[in-house]
Amino acid sequence: MNPPAELFDTAAARRIDAQATAVLGGDGYVLMQRAGQAAWQCALQHWPQARRIVVACGPGNNGGDGYVLARLACQSGREVRVLHLPDDAPRTPLAQRACTDYLAVGGRVELSRDCLGSAELVVDALFGIGLSRAPTAAAAALVEAINAAGAPVLALDVPSGVDADSGAVPGAAVHATRTLQFIVAHRGLHTGDALEHAGHCLLDVLDVPAEAFAGVGATASRWNAAVLPGLLPPRRANTHKGESGHVLCIGGNHGSGGAVMLCAEAALRSGAGLVSVATRALHVAPLLARCPEAMVHAVEDAFDPAGLLARAGVVALGPGLGQDDWARRLWTAALDSGKPLVVDADALNLLAAAPRPLPQAILTPHPGEAARLLGVDAAGVQRDRFAAAYALATRFSAVVVLKGAGSVVAAPGATPRVIAAGNPGMAVGGMGDLLTGVIAALRAQGLPAFDAASAGALLHGLAGDAAACGGQRGLLPRDLLPHLRALSNPE
Repeated sequence: MNPPAELFDTAAARRIDAQATAVLGGDGYVLMQRAGQAAWQCALQHWPQARRIVVACGPGNNGGDGYVLARLACQSGREVRVLHLPDDAPRTPLAQRACTDYLAVGGRVELSRDCLGSAELVVDALFGIGLSRAPTAAAAALVEAINAAGAPVLALDVPSGVDADSGAVPGAAVHATRTLQFIVAHRGLHTGDALEHAGHCLLDVLDVPAEAFAGVGATASRWNAAVLPGLLPPRRANTHKGESGHVLCIGGNHGSGGAVMLCAEAALRSGAGLVSVATRALHVAPLLARCPEAMVHAVEDAFDPAGLLARAGVVALGPGLGQDDWARRLWTAALDSGKPLVVDADALNLLAAAPRPLPQAILTPHPGEAARLLGVDAAGVQRDRFAAAYALATRFSAVVVLKGAGSVVAAPGATPRVIAAGNPGMAVGGMGDLLTGVIAALRAQGLPAFDAASAGALLHGLAGDAAACGGQRGLLPRDLLPHLRALSNPE
């Protein structure tokens, strides 16, 4: 399998930066010049026609990177203006050195935002990874002016106002066209609100020697389509349906039969050998008419689900389940069965009301469900999606897929994974039911829980992206089904 891209938090990034400086002779200006040069080359590559460039510089080393870029742009004959707030002249020795070099080639510094109006390219070098709170009022006004200028924006390392660790945006933040990260990729740029601001993320390692990374591990990984072939190899020639697993989908209470139908069909399209469904009697005929490959069983008050549970390899619990006595009885039976579970929707709400460890389970909450499981509000979950996913995995001893933009997959003691797939068109009822079936199918086919959750979330997101080629608005869960089959068979 192609290894997922490594992501780092700010503590790891700072340590690597310090070690790189030491390896390169102890002069931090070497790295700063490399960063500025890389940023200028990026600007030349993507905006070669830009003649009027405004570089917004902060007082720290991110601003120093901006001064290096400004000097190089000035020397190339561009009309360059460095813009900073009146109280934000360079403060660090490296930034002061970079500013001095910029002024020495005839560079100009502006304190008025008026210069943004004529810019053909704006470079954001205000804060980088150094800001984890909302910007001050003055800084926020500058950020909003950058966003309103109408010019493309190149952010250096991190769009100013975005928390590089969590992806949270606690106040005003730059909307970058592209973000050029230096040395390492920052985990916060790939989930949550950061996705609204980072634009297209690039990485330049600045030719840092490998020894600069010694003793520093990634704090997340980014999963994209290149990972799938190693997880979903071709089936052997002499196989049979039992080798591909048996998924039991439990749900479909009154008024919610479509949810368990979507779950069952997604499990079949993702390669499960057998799919059974336990649902309300009135949903049996419609489900069979839509999906005759499923083995559908009516479950009412006098029905004992123990036989179905005994035959199943994995249980997909929750799509359309509800929270009434019927739902609670099935929920209890499934949890007590000891079978591997994929738990979603109302099954998560029942778990929140009666918490218990589920070491054989994969939980798939959206932020609202995650908030109920943790006893916080959804905004608190979104402020730090990595921390929330880890807290859920620890509390329930389970694998967790925290859904949303840049879904985060966490497991106790494991490095979290960020899913680089999916789009806003998938924000529609039923998508989560589909995901439950996909993950259950991969778990039934023998993938360990953490890999099944990660590969399932990735497969689901990629299918959503393929289906959205015709437009995001109006995308339906069933539009993903043919793409699930195709993507489940990577070459």
